Amino acid sequence: MARVEIYTQPGCPYCVHAVDILRDKNVAFTEINAPRGTHERDDAIRRSGGGTTVPQIFIDEKAIGGCTDLMALDRSGLLNEMLGIA
Repeated sequence: MARVEIYTQPGCPYCVHAVDILRDKNVAFTEINAPRGTHERDDAIRRSGGGTTVPQIFIDEKAIGGCTDLMALDRSGLLNEMLGIA
């Protein structure tokens, strides 16, 4: 199974939706609270190569982007493959 990390912030509807997608797939993931101005947010920006919005999602250390990117991967069928649940 893939290692999944997602940086989120409270009150973010895109974060909630991305977390729901992962939960619906019964994937274990680590959710990291990363509001603006925190070390965690700086870490997400650095790891993603400059992505300043949340969520920032990583699968096996690879930055895949945010909620829209996660949904696109899911629609294409690539998400299950990346998660090892094909």
